Amino acid sequence: MAYVAYPEGTLWRANADGSERRQLTFPPLQAGLPRWSPDNTQIAFVGALPGKQWRIYLMSSDGGTPQQITNAESGNEGDFDPIWSADGSSLAFGGNPILGEAPRKLVIRVLDVETGRISALPGSEGLWSPRWSPDGKYVAALSSDSAKLMLYELRTHEQVEIASGDINYPTWSRTGGSVYFDTAGNDPGFFRVHIRDRKIERLVSLKDVHRSVGTFGTWTGLAPDDSLLVQRDAGAGEIYALDWEAP
Repeated sequence: MAYVAYPEGTLWRANADGSERRQLTFPPLQAGLPRWSPDNTQIAFVGALPGKQWRIYLMSSDGGTPQQITNAESGNEGDFDPIWSADGSSLAFGGNPILGEAPRKLVIRVLDVETGRISALPGSEGLWSPRWSPDGKYVAALSSDSAKLMLYELRTHEQVEIASGDINYPTWSRTGGSVYFDTAGNDPGFFRVHIRDRKIERLVSLKDVHRSVGTFGTWTGLAPDDSLLVQRDAGAGEIYALDWEAP
């Protein structure tokens, strides 16, 4: 697995049981949102240097020097949320309206990993946080206000709403039959929507889970077997009493 240490913002890899940890990035580069390539040889992630905006980086999963592969194509606020195509030849990414990017400028872009060529997906205006389907036919993404989960079809370039609410971190199931996501608000939960019939299921409440707020909010995701992954705050708070004597 790949993960980012918080609050240090360094990228690490380790076995699923936590053994054989290896640090992949180092300060002053701050890393986030890592994504394994389908063949597990590379990791794409967002990175930012002090005083600079977020960019997409690519590096070997064995370590080495991260390579910056975007240059603010998504706008002044930076490039975010890289996701691999199923064959590993391309990366989709976009902007981030939460950090101030104007919704009218949002569009999903695709980078050809071999050539470095970047192009916009026609008809993907107003979308961000893309997630490529396992069969390569669709991209699930959020609307600019994160109030809708949209399904973009690459063949027709059409967008269809498949869920609504305060939606975060959409993730495809391993077979591509469903998209999982979590919701914020007073009663947060973890859901999935079935692509075939658009049926939405509430799987579990997250109300009593003490989740930490990282660089990009409260993260959720899926393990390879579709089990839920939640970023939990394992920290502790302490209260001190002090006796003060006036001079």
